[in-house]
Amino acid sequence: MMMKHLSNRSARPGPPAAPDGAAEPLVTAADCGLLLLRLTVGLTMAGHGAQKVFGLFGGGGLTATGKAFASLGFRPGKLFAVIGGLSELLGGLGLALGLLTPLAAAALIGVMINAMATVTAAHGLWDEDGGVEYNLCIAAAALAVAAVGPGRLAVDRFFPWGRGGWGAAAVALVLGGAGAALTLAL
Repeated sequence: MMMKHLSNRSARPGPPAAPDGAAEPLVTAADCGLLLLRLTVGLTMAGHGAQKVFGLFGGGGLTATGKAFASLGFRPGKLFAVIGGLSELLGGLGLALGLLTPLAAAALIGVMINAMATVTAAHGLWDEDGGVEYNLCIAAAALAVAAVGPGRLAVDRFFPWGRGGWGAAAVALVLGGAGAALTLAL
């Protein structure tokens, strides 16, 4: 009986009921917090991708990024620079907009796993030593947004995956991990 009761619960509870017939708030603090998180992480990653793909914001563009990827063992370096840069750019924009959130999170998770495996893991945890701190935080934030859902201030609010939940988190984690594994295996 308890299992039936738990299985009927929605993936994410709605806002608390308004007291005495007052109107429910259109936007909650949680929605605003998710928007802040999505914009901060998403736009930062989109900018990071734009550095790689277009050379914006002081980035080296595809030629320099391709050489860097080749030095890490990715062949052809320029192709992997395009894949990595577009994953950051499009994944970041998707997260910021709350658009196809599980897929956007998967793109960011995959890129961060690759960064950890090829560059930062050898340097430990802390970013000041070149470690995984930054990559780990970005991947965890992306996975958390996929799990919780992007909130009501997102394009995905109109779609079933816009509520988050275990399924959306699993899609983000499995696709991100599989994409990273495939890239590292090539």
